[in-house]
Amino acid sequence: MIGATQAEMAIDRLIVAGWTGRDAATVEHHIEELAALGVAPPSQVPLFYRVAASLLTQEPCIEVLGDHTSGEAEPLLVQRDERCWLGLASDHTDRALEAQSVAASKQVCAKPCADELWDFAEVEGHLDALELRSWIASGQGDWTLYQEGALAAIRPLGALRTAGGLSDGAAMLCGTLGAIGGVRPATRFRATLTDPVLSREIALEYTTATLPVIS
Repeated sequence: MIGATQAEMAIDRLIVAGWTGRDAATVEHHIEELAALGVAPPSQVPLFYRVAASLLTQEPCIEVLGDHTSGEAEPLLVQRDERCWLGLASDHTDRALEAQSVAASKQVCAKPCADELWDFAEVEGHLDALELRSWIASGQGDWTLYQEGALAAIRPLGALRTAGGLSDGAAMLCGTLGAIGGVRPATRFRATLTDPVLSREIALEYTTATLPVIS
């Protein structure tokens, strides 16, 4: 949905940008933390992972294999008809597989996204002020704040758009903020992207259904 107008946008190329923190020291610290867990460091920073376009979904429930997956709230850029749009998505990732291959861990999970987009030109001048938040819950438990911060902590989206080669018909998840209390799985995920300048918000909420691991 674009403003009050509903429109369908076919996406034929999906990119997941990683290691997009603006503070180089923080990114390096995170790389070292993951290396201690067996996750190989990225070949470059930032890094642009190519995943199947069909993974992007607006379904309210996604199926995942096992109980080691988790979501991450991320700004979403969509390029269509020579215009750029900003939305909200979750880079749901298999954390167990991540230790073997970050690229594979991203490919095996759907990427839920909100059904609303903003014209990028309307927010381009105050992108750093936009606020990203997420919450997690398991079962019927209460929501717990999981991520919170401004897009000022992420590399400028315009620069990521260029570096990632965002072309017509493509979409890109642009990286995220650190998890409060550490990355952990949950069966329910909720996120918002708030524009305090234009007083509006995009919201996303989904659940996960866990498939059994058969060996």
